[in-house]
Amino acid sequence: MATADILLLQKVDHLGYEGDVVTVRAGYARNYLLPRKFAISVTRANRKQIDVLRTRRAEREVKELQEARELAEKIRSLSIVFSVKTGERGKMFGAITAADLTHKMEECGIAIDRKKIHFDPVKHIGQGTAKIKLHRDVTVDFVFDVVPEATTA
Repeated sequence: MATADILLLQKVDHLGYEGDVVTVRAGYARNYLLPRKFAISVTRANRKQIDVLRTRRAEREVKELQEARELAEKIRSLSIVFSVKTGERGKMFGAITAADLTHKMEECGIAIDRKKIHFDPVKHIGQGTAKIKLHRDVTVDFVFDVVPEATTA
């Protein structure tokens, strides 16, 4: 199999990050990565560009890590209560999902992508726990409450 060394210009899922030099099959590089400007071929002439990209990536990662830590502190101080409809015996109708949690957080002024929230849908009254992955080094365990909706008789 023919292979090619390429320099990634941006993050490519399951391959690497900006500034990484990776070895891929020549056809993948020629037909996908290079035409879409995701990467360039590694030559002696672009070694300086590799160093610039790595420096820029390191600076960006430090900034992203700091922002993720600040957001984690905001999330830890947050208290969310879901008021849900229940049946005669206290059984909950429906479930609390990641989309519901995302919506409640947005109401509190914290915007998080739904795909970063991981938990099984909560189908019972009580407390639920969600793992929120903000950065590859920052994960928050967030606890929220699920209470029955107050009924007026």
